[in-house]
Amino acid sequence: MSQNEAASGSVDENTPLLAVSDAQKQHDLVYKRFSPSQKRLIVALVSWNGLLPLFVGGVFNVSIPELARDFDTTTDIVSLTISVSIVSAACGSLLGASHSTYYGRKPIYLLFLPVFIFGSFGVAFSRTVREMMFFRVIQAIGSSPGMSIGGASISDIYPLEQRGFAMGVFLAAVLLGPAVAPLAGGVAAYYSSWRTMQVILGLAGVVGLLSIIFLFPETSHPGTLGRDKARDAGKSGFTFVNPFKVLLVLKSPNILFVSITGLTTLLTDYVILVPLAETLQTKFGISNQAIIGLCFAPLGVGNIIGAPLAGYLSDRIVVTWREKRGSWYPEDRLRATLIGAAFLVPISTLAIGIIIDNIPGPLGLSLIMFGMFLNGIGVDTVLTPCGAYCVDILHHRSAEAMAATMAFRAGVIGIASSFLVPMVHSIGSGWTYAIVSLAAWFGALLMVLTIRYGQQLRDFNNIGYSTALTN
Repeated sequence: MSQNEAASGSVDENTPLLAVSDAQKQHDLVYKRFSPSQKRLIVALVSWNGLLPLFVGGVFNVSIPELARDFDTTTDIVSLTISVSIVSAACGSLLGASHSTYYGRKPIYLLFLPVFIFGSFGVAFSRTVREMMFFRVIQAIGSSPGMSIGGASISDIYPLEQRGFAMGVFLAAVLLGPAVAPLAGGVAAYYSSWRTMQVILGLAGVVGLLSIIFLFPETSHPGTLGRDKARDAGKSGFTFVNPFKVLLVLKSPNILFVSITGLTTLLTDYVILVPLAETLQTKFGISNQAIIGLCFAPLGVGNIIGAPLAGYLSDRIVVTWREKRGSWYPEDRLRATLIGAAFLVPISTLAIGIIIDNIPGPLGLSLIMFGMFLNGIGVDTVLTPCGAYCVDILHHRSAEAMAATMAFRAGVIGIASSFLVPMVHSIGSGWTYAIVSLAAWFGALLMVLTIRYGQQLRDFNNIGYSTALTN
């Protein structure tokens, strides 16, 4: 291929790198709009707002027994709120992502954060379980774009070779939620009330909103937004973007397989965390909410370690294999997921279920905590490269790609998580965890197939993938 062809954009994943070097240099200028310090500030701001939805979930999980007592209901009913909020967050994420592609990242934050603040204060002052569920839905919708818009903003400012590590740092910061939230929620519940933590979350939303207003620049690439193209065509006014069209990216076998793997991987977190507070009370006699919250921390600590490690390794793998091949093969990044998907995630989940049913006392509790730590590392060694991969192959639709995969996961997990506590009550932890572990192994198989047949899968249904030149 000639350099003239490269300059015209007629390239694909198998184009020799030297042939696109001049055009690539021109494209790389878009990533130099912000200085390193500005990029770090952007990462910090999107991490704060990405932290909110996971922090909310972590606080809620540890408070399930107290919520049941406060509203005079059962833990099964309160756990249903988790499912409802997950599905609500999925819908909100689709709405935010679809409009961020048209209007930009910053307007979405400015629209959704006030909704989150309103929902948080509403939950804090709820008088009935119905009111609590209603405001929890509002809260979930308000926080929902944090992950997808945050991930898209990372892809806006970092090139391919740095994107995995940057995404890992973002996820590590975001995943402070699962590490810190249960302890914070437990301490608040024990020494004050679960409502106190909801007020604090509302105030955190205020901080996030002010930081976006005064410190956050628009990160979308110039001229790529839908409103820019509409203005060039002489159109004006508000345009509603169908949020569910975002899900059409799942027509890509690559995106679908990676989404299913992410789903089966993340489901192991939920099968561990959702029943954990009740398990600690009934199996190990722990009733102090602060101590229960502390017991959630190992999984979050594992998340924090796993995310940047996986991101760094996936970047190194991309560079190394690109040099070997002489061309960019997007699925090389997914090689970083295999140890976590095939070993750490399913084996740790299976082991925790067996331990809960068969090993009582301090030994059993210690082994569960260690298994949660390994699971946390494993989950993020899968999710971090998967997130970066989706952005790699659909860079021009990065927010939509992130939102579609997250909405798919959230929709299914929202339904599945409503059955987790009843399943534990019915067939025991061992069998429940074993079923989820088998699902995780199925996800690992799909990951292997995606790596092996990535090009064929993309050719099967080409939805407009990014190339070496446009990434």
